[in-house]
Amino acid sequence: MKRIDVKECATLLKEFDNYLILSHRNPDGDTLGSAFALKRTLDLMGKKSYVRCVDPMHHKYSYLWDGIDNTEIQYDKIIAVDVADTKLLGDSFEELYGDNIFLCIDHHMTNKEYAQHLLLEDRAAAAVVIYEVICELGVEITPEIASCVYTGLATDTGCFMFSNTTPTVHRIAADVMEKGADYVNINRLMFETKSLSYLKLEQMAVSSIESHFDGKCAIMTITREMFRESGSSSTECDGIAALPRKIEGVKVGVTIRERHDGSYKVSMRTVEPFDAAKMCGKLGGGGHHAAAGCEFNCPLDEVKATLLETIKAEF
Repeated sequence: MKRIDVKECATLLKEFDNYLILSHRNPDGDTLGSAFALKRTLDLMGKKSYVRCVDPMHHKYSYLWDGIDNTEIQYDKIIAVDVADTKLLGDSFEELYGDNIFLCIDHHMTNKEYAQHLLLEDRAAAAVVIYEVICELGVEITPEIASCVYTGLATDTGCFMFSNTTPTVHRIAADVMEKGADYVNINRLMFETKSLSYLKLEQMAVSSIESHFDGKCAIMTITREMFRESGSSSTECDGIAALPRKIEGVKVGVTIRERHDGSYKVSMRTVEPFDAAKMCGKLGGGGHHAAAGCEFNCPLDEVKATLLETIKAEF
C-alpha cells in the first residue's frame, strides 16, 4: 500500500483508460455522489468507467446517473470510493474484488489501507476529496458533476448541520452551487421527501428506543419484521440512524439494524466528549469521531449487552 496525495491521484487516473468504481453496501449519498462525480469526470476525459454496488441504488438518487452510460465494461483498474474496509463492499464483492483494489479514495481515518494506492484525507465527506481530485485534473465541473458533489457534501453533513461541517465544506458547496448543482431539488429529495412506508418504519423504530445511563444513551432497534410490516427497506432509511441522538440529553445514540441474513449493523452517533470511532473501533468497526459503525453476527441481546458494556466504559 502506498499513501498518495491529490496530485499523485490525478496522475494515476490519467494512466489508464477503463475503470470499475465501487461504492459501499447500503449506499448513501456520499458514496454514490462521489462515485458518479468521478465517473462523469472520467467520461469527460475520454475514459470509460462504470459504478457498481452490491446493494440496489435507491431511485431517489437516479439523477446522479441520468443521461450517462453505466453499463458494464472491461476494466483495467478498480477504484473504491468512500470504502474504509473491503468488508463494507459486501461479502460477494469483497470476495470478487477485495484483493484487487488499485485505488481507494476515502475520508475515514479508520481506513484499513487495503488498496494498492490510498488517497486518504480527514474530511467531512468523500465528496470533498473527489472535488479536490477533479480540480487537480483540470476537468470542467458541469452542473451534473456539481450535483453529484453537492449530494455527497449535504448528506454526510446532515444538510450542513453536523459537527463535521467546516468552512471548507461551505466553500465547496458554494462553488458547486455556482456551477449549477440542483441544490433545491437535492435538499428536498434527501431531507424532506419520505415515502409512507418509511414513515411507518420510523414510527416503529422510535417506539423501540431504550434509554440508558440516566438518559445520556439511547438505543433504537430496527428488525426485519419492522421492514416487512412497514413495506420499507434499507435503501430508503439513510437518515434514520441519527434519530436517537436527537433526543434531548442524549450523548450517545445507537441504531441497531437487522439485516436480511440475521446479522446486525450498528450505527453510532455521538456528541462531545464521546468518540464514536473509538467505541466502534473496539468492536471491530470504525468511522468518524461523531459518527461510526460496526457489525455483529450474534443474537440481539448479545449485541445490546456488548454495546452497553463498551459505552459504559466511556461514561
